[in-house]
Amino acid sequence: MQQRLCDFIVNEVGVGVFSLDKNHHILLWNRFMAQHSGISAEQAIGANLFELFPELPQKWLSKKIESVFVLKNFAFTSWEQRPYLFKFSHNRPITGGMDFMQQNTTFMPVRNESGEVDAVTVNLFDVTDNAIAQNLLQEAMGKLEEFSNRDGLTGIYNRRYLDMRFTQELERMSRYQAAFFTVILFDLDRFKQVNDQYGHIAGDEVLRVVASRVLTTLRDTDVFGRYGGEEFLLLLPQTDLTGAEIAAERIREILCSSPVQVGETNIQISASLGLSACHSGCSNPHSVIEEADLALYASKQNGRNRVTVFSADLRES
Repeated sequence: MQQRLCDFIVNEVGVGVFSLDKNHHILLWNRFMAQHSGISAEQAIGANLFELFPELPQKWLSKKIESVFVLKNFAFTSWEQRPYLFKFSHNRPITGGMDFMQQNTTFMPVRNESGEVDAVTVNLFDVTDNAIAQNLLQEAMGKLEEFSNRDGLTGIYNRRYLDMRFTQELERMSRYQAAFFTVILFDLDRFKQVNDQYGHIAGDEVLRVVASRVLTTLRDTDVFGRYGGEEFLLLLPQTDLTGAEIAAERIREILCSSPVQVGETNIQISASLGLSACHSGCSNPHSVIEEADLALYASKQNGRNRVTVFSADLRES
């Protein structure tokens, strides 16, 4: 009675159960394993596991099984470490992004009467639902974090993210003395007149177009965001003032190259830009931005729609 009860439980439990001897021959193969592998217990028992399933990660799995024989203790692995052992199909939605059943596995020593381990039993748990749910949660959290870093109007980075990246660049410079970066600060010329003459809806469209145009000129490593109002900030890692000035001129040219069309109205725009470099030894982001702001102000004072590189003379004047 007890043996029949054990056999019933092993076969009916919704978990894969199989046992191996030291030579990886199969001693037990329950119904779960038979249904999902397509190999019956009669075919499996006595066969070598790796000959029956050559796609298994033999080197890794052999070491895992051997450790149970040697240490006489349990071993575990989760789907986060190794998504699956067997390439079993699952019946979850394809939108879950899982090609095969995700599996947790437990390796249990089976001791004989003298206390020696003469077999290892492996329990294989289907955790596909949990894996899909966790991946969806992580994806949602990632999107939420990304959304919190973005400006709601233009879709580019917001000031909070720019400040964080600025601090990260300063920390990187403290670790690598050769590191440096350049800041470009710019705003739109006479933007208040755009809002006053055409309305704030038109002004919002201008800001969106500005962000879109600037993005087409940037490298993957550049960090671009809206710093406030019509003011934008660009961080250029590993870029000196010469390279930054070329980038700034490219931005200035693309912004004024053609008017922004809002409905039937064409709005001509331009921008004034200020540049400042940050080298090792600089520990205050505000001082670098202040220098870029002084250079931007000089561009405004000298006729707008131009690029100015910060120099000590600007502070004195």
